Amino acid sequence: MAVNVVLAATKIVAGIAGNSYALIADGIESTADVFSSLVVWVGLKVSSLPADADHPYGHGKAEPIAGVIVALALLGASVLIAVQSVREIVTPHHAPAWYTLLVLALVIAAKESLYRFVFKVGNELTSTAVKGDAWHHRSDALTSAAAFVGIAIALIGGKGFESADDWAALLACAVIVFNAARIFRAALGEIMDAAVPERTQNDIRTLAASVPDVVRIEKCHARKSGLGLFVEIHVEVDAELTVRRGHEIGHEVIARLKSSALSIQHVVVHIEPALDPPPGHNG
Repeated sequence: MAVNVVLAATKIVAGIAGNSYALIADGIESTADVFSSLVVWVGLKVSSLPADADHPYGHGKAEPIAGVIVALALLGASVLIAVQSVREIVTPHHAPAWYTLLVLALVIAAKESLYRFVFKVGNELTSTAVKGDAWHHRSDALTSAAAFVGIAIALIGGKGFESADDWAALLACAVIVFNAARIFRAALGEIMDAAVPERTQNDIRTLAASVPDVVRIEKCHARKSGLGLFVEIHVEVDAELTVRRGHEIGHEVIARLKSSALSIQHVVVHIEPALDPPPGHNG
């Protein structure tokens, strides 16, 4: 957030002084990044709160809700930039100053570095909101790159090309909208308890099946909530086992899943009788 505040102020001041609305628009987008980062921070804080009487399944939904807000902020910023860019295109103005290119080169390097860092953290946390915030940085880098190209065209082309940076800002808006839609879809899927990817489900099945005396896995449902997974799994065991042993197997499955690298926070195991054990099973 601190870096975005500095970059936003730098871009807006340089854009006003250098007669470049693309740079001003870029500064506005960076200001939106400050807001989105704050929303993500609050969402992560709330989602990490423990379960209580009113929220027995925890507060994990706060994280994808933050992701939705971030996506909507991106859409709002793109609309604002697009509207003002069109106004600048239809209004004759002078070409941008050459030094705006230096500012943009610095911004592109800083924003791409922030994107790589934040996206890595988002992957480690499996956080849609954090990865969405990372895409804010990448979008800012893209809008800056578009502005750089537009300003360069305006300076090289001379008279008649003064609005090239405004057209560049419009092009950048399309990129922002695309990223916002992708973030929104992922966050909405989590809110709607969409299934985790098939690869993750297969990993869960494999881990559970590796517990001694588990014959097979009948069903496996998993959803993401906050920074972890909630799993409901139906495990088949030898129908002749005692209830006590079946109960123990269930707890062993829970322990195996929670101790894995899959960030599984909650597991419900349903024990089923395997009426037709596979040949060679020694349950």
